[in-house]
Amino acid sequence: MSAEDGQQDGARFRQSPTGPRVAPRPASTVTSAPPPQPPDMTDRLPSGVRWRRIGSVIFFVAIVLGTGICAYRDLSRPDAWSFWKDQYVSPSLSSRLIADAAIPGLAPKRAVLAVRGSIGPAAAGWLRARIDEAQLKPGDIVLLASPGGSLDQGVLMGEILRAHGLATAVGAVDDAGRIRPATCASACVFAFAGGQTRYGLDGSALGVHRFTSAAQGEDAVADTQRVTGAILGYMTRMGVSSQVIEAMSQPREIRWLDPKDAEAMKLVSVQLKPL
Repeated sequence: MSAEDGQQDGARFRQSPTGPRVAPRPASTVTSAPPPQPPDMTDRLPSGVRWRRIGSVIFFVAIVLGTGICAYRDLSRPDAWSFWKDQYVSPSLSSRLIADAAIPGLAPKRAVLAVRGSIGPAAAGWLRARIDEAQLKPGDIVLLASPGGSLDQGVLMGEILRAHGLATAVGAVDDAGRIRPATCASACVFAFAGGQTRYGLDGSALGVHRFTSAAQGEDAVADTQRVTGAILGYMTRMGVSSQVIEAMSQPREIRWLDPKDAEAMKLVSVQLKPL
C-alpha cells in the first residue's frame, strides 16, 4: 500500500494501535427540537388562570348584588323594618325571671317569667326565645302586663304558651321581686288565653275591645268576618267561651272584665284569693 493510499484510507478509517482499523462515526443528522415557548403571561399569570379569576369575581359580585337587591326589597316594606327592629334592635317586650316566686294565693312556689310591654311585630319569636332561655317547665307561669299590640302576634304567643304547657296570670314584678296586680288588654288577652291554666290575681284586670280593619267598604266587612272566625276558633281551642267574642264586639273602648265575668267566660280558670 502506498503512502497515498494510506492517506486516503486514513480519511475513511482511524488506525487503532492495538487492533483493526475502525470506521469513524458519521456526523449526526438529528436536529434538536426548539426549546418550549413560555406560556402567554399577563401580570405574571397565565392567561387561562387570569380569566378564571375574573369570572369568579364577576360571579361573586352578581351574588352580592342579587342578595342586596332582595334585602332592599324586603326592608323597603313598611312592616319589614318594624319586624327587624322589634326582633334585633329594640324589642317592645321585656322579661324578668324569678326562679322561686311566691304568688299570692298559690302554693307552692314556682318559676315565673314576668313579661311586660307592648306586643310588637316579632313578639312571638321573642317570647319563644325567652322561654327556652329560662328553661321553663310545664306548670310554670308566664306573668303578663301589656296594653296590647299586634293581634296576630298575641295569638301566636298564646299558641307557644299552650305548646309548652305553661300557665298564665296577669301581674307585674316590682323592684323588690314581689308580684303586684297589673292589666292585660287587647292582644294581650289572646296571649293570656293560651295558658294551660289561667290564674286570676286579685286586683289584676283583663280588658277587651272591638278590633278594627284597615280595609274599606266591602273588603272591611269581609276582613272583619274572617278575623272574627279565626279568633272564635282560637278561643274555642283554648277552652274559652264564645261569650268573650260577644264582649269584644260591643264597645270600641276597652271593657275591663269583672273577675266574675272573666271566670264565667272561662277566660280565667282559677281565681286566686288574696293571702
